[in-house]
Amino acid sequence: MRHLTITLQQDWKHVLRAAGSKAAHGAANGEYQGEYLNFEAPAQFFGKLTERRWEIIRHMQSANAMSVRELARRLARDPKRVLEDIRVLIQLGIFEKNEDDKIVCPFADIHVDMHLAAAA
Repeated sequence: MRHLTITLQQDWKHVLRAAGSKAAHGAANGEYQGEYLNFEAPAQFFGKLTERRWEIIRHMQSANAMSVRELARRLARDPKRVLEDIRVLIQLGIFEKNEDDKIVCPFADIHVDMHLAAAA
């Protein structure tokens, strides 16, 4: 079972160091530590992970692999628009294509870690 943590951290080097540290710990103990996706700014996050794309993610987390056309039918959406959303989700690494060229969401759990602080 794979897990994804999506972070919103302007200091991407910090995120990379933390993920590397967790990966090293996991490798030493033989434990899967999950996967990470970071956005440097809220505009990037909300620009890529729109409400419609979250709807697709939620649907695909509990579904078997399927074609874009079948997914569009189940969501009652235009297949061209669903394909556009799927392309973004594949580019981000949230979705993958299997050997039959069908879409799959490999993550059983997706956690969003977003911290907002007052400007200094």
